[in-house]
Amino acid sequence: MSTEVTQKTNEAVSGSAVAVTGEVVKAVSLSKAELRAEAARARTQLAQTLDAIEYKLNLPRQLRVRSRLVNVRLRELGEKNPLALAGIVLGAASAAVGAIWLGVKVVQRR
Repeated sequence: MSTEVTQKTNEAVSGSAVAVTGEVVKAVSLSKAELRAEAARARTQLAQTLDAIEYKLNLPRQLRVRSRLVNVRLRELGEKNPLALAGIVLGAASAAVGAIWLGVKVVQRR
């Protein structure tokens, strides 16, 4: 039994791939061209995965993308419904003034 496993392991190392399906292990013989093509596919997939991770974790880039998206949506809203945009701007300005006023009051109390 161990001789058979050793032989299959040697086959797998010398240019064959081992495919695992459930608990059954089969040795599948692949040519060098197929192995190179599989390695190229794996490298491409790894590169795409790393690019996606880098994109998600790049916070300055994410902030730029989000701010552009907000700008585009505000422009669209301004074209479709200018009164709604004016209300949003007025509400944001009121909130900013209120926050500044509260901050000044807190500093004055100290």
